[in-house]
Amino acid sequence: MKSKNQKQIQKRSNQSIKKLLQKKWLIVVFSLILTGLGAALTGILFKSGIYRFENYRLHLLQYLPRWVVLPLLGGLGGFISGSLIQKHAPAAKGAGVSQIIAFLRHKTVPMNLKVGIVKLFTGIIAIGSGFPLGPEGPAVQMGGSVAWQTAKWLKAPIAFRRVIVAAGGGAGIAAIFSAPIGGFIYAIEELLNSARPVVLLLVAVTTFWADSCADVLQAIGLDQKAGGFIYSMGFQLERTYTPIIKFFPIDFLYLIVLGILLGCLAELYCQYILKMQVIGNKLFKNKSVQRMCLSGLLLGIMYSIIPENFHNLEGLQKIIVNQNGDFTLAISIFSILFFSSGLAAASGAPGGLFYPMLTLGGAIGLATGISVETITGHVPTTYIFAGMGGFVAGCSRTPLTAMFLAFALTKNLLILKPLLITCIASFLTARIFNEHSIYERQIEIEEKELII
Repeated sequence: MKSKNQKQIQKRSNQSIKKLLQKKWLIVVFSLILTGLGAALTGILFKSGIYRFENYRLHLLQYLPRWVVLPLLGGLGGFISGSLIQKHAPAAKGAGVSQIIAFLRHKTVPMNLKVGIVKLFTGIIAIGSGFPLGPEGPAVQMGGSVAWQTAKWLKAPIAFRRVIVAAGGGAGIAAIFSAPIGGFIYAIEELLNSARPVVLLLVAVTTFWADSCADVLQAIGLDQKAGGFIYSMGFQLERTYTPIIKFFPIDFLYLIVLGILLGCLAELYCQYILKMQVIGNKLFKNKSVQRMCLSGLLLGIMYSIIPENFHNLEGLQKIIVNQNGDFTLAISIFSILFFSSGLAAASGAPGGLFYPMLTLGGAIGLATGISVETITGHVPTTYIFAGMGGFVAGCSRTPLTAMFLAFALTKNLLILKPLLITCIASFLTARIFNEHSIYERQIEIEEKELII
């Protein structure tokens, strides 16, 4: 009975969107253009803001001891971010993905430009001050907020607003990772759970348009770290890493084993974050400012004790991909980032989990590759990126999205097959423990908190 009702709702939604395309196609065109542009602009500003803030932190460390700078910045960053969120937009806390998913599941979640703007500034402050989180979660929420506001301004139907919000979330992923395919699949696989042709078309146009806008914004100098445009040659295929990749038949077995291991570790990571979130809710309740401030202070103290190469997520990822470490370093990176990113996420800090997940998975891939080489003599070249995708697939329960996010780092088609093997193995293993993603379970925790 329930499935019949859902089919009827989907059918009516599909019909209303088709009518909108026929009668008010100009509204659709403007919605897609503004959503893609807005998602790209907020994503680029977000990355650029974090880059500037992190440079300022590094500059301070040249003149003051790190045991003063890191705890102070972490606590202050948590205090300012928490205050802005609590006062202006409580819906801007956390990664942002769970809020978009909740909205698309027809739950009451504030969605407007104010939420997106607060997310932009608080995310820059939190991540820049030392919270080990990524820009992609906030980019999803900012893209979705821009899309919702655009659709409201243009007085688009409710059914279309739902689709455009999901497309805006995917556009945020596309702009941040330079991964239009990854953003497109994420919107379909995680946010909408739909494969209707008209929906696919709208989402595809929005995510690819957002990626193109991001390229243009990079070309005019808004992104401090952009490398996809050269004035003498124009736009270039942007690869974060260019490893030499070799794939042998024996790797099939090892990649499946790696996927099973990653699925177990990913579920452990999910349970750790969720447990910390529940404990934080009990201890602090609605006191977001104290919660984030204390978390930032603890993270700053921890980072002031450990070596400097553990302070930067991007730096850690480069160490892993370039294989500038041994088995012990790989496990150390995984252990420290497991604890620190989980604490940061559970605090409600405005930052994403995809980037930490990619780095965690890469660390396990590196450790596994070193072990295989030591035991068998076989030198693997695909395990690091397979590990990245596999860990994301295990946590988010979105194997295709995970595969294309990891693929976006190399843009090498040969990596797709090992990625698919490990992502599917990790996804199936993680589902044995719980079929729901970390974001879906976060929604349940937040609903229980509201009831209490």
